[in-house]
Amino acid sequence: MQRGVVGDLTKFPDLVDDGLIDNTASLLRAARAAAMPVVHCTAAFRADRAGSFTDNCPFIVHLLKDPGHMLEGTPAVEVLPQLWDDGDLESRRYHGFSPFTGTTLDRRLRAMGVTHLIAAGVSLNLGIPGLALEAVNLGYHVTVATDAVAGVPREYAQAVMKHTISLLATRRTTADLVAAIKER
Repeated sequence: MQRGVVGDLTKFPDLVDDGLIDNTASLLRAARAAAMPVVHCTAAFRADRAGSFTDNCPFIVHLLKDPGHMLEGTPAVEVLPQLWDDGDLESRRYHGFSPFTGTTLDRRLRAMGVTHLIAAGVSLNLGIPGLALEAVNLGYHVTVATDAVAGVPREYAQAVMKHTISLLATRRTTADLVAAIKER
């Protein structure tokens, strides 16, 4: 959840769903208090686009009509300040929409002994289903925080939760997840 995606520098204001940021912040506070690792899966482009596929996806072609979109080193790629803590980890990718392929995320999680992921963020259009599918393929158990994710339009996001995420992951509200984390 980066400033250029759902924050003050967003180009996607429709993704900023009611409660998305507050619910995510609540979930992250509970995870940190329970000494659970928090990993922010972020995206960026280099100015020269090295390491990025720039013409294989209509959405990316459209995004990159703005040459300054989500450039490495700019405020747009920063994690929202209210979601970041100095003990958090970041896994950055320079291509695609999902966090595992072509990154060290899987190795980092396995090195920490992680077997279950709680997903929050954006979007239900691409990122969350991609994360869930890749994680399941890699053997992780996945839970999606139902009120800490968003997609557009809202009706489509609800359909993705019902017809796709439900096949890949457990779905729970942030309140349920926070209570479960506190009980462990």
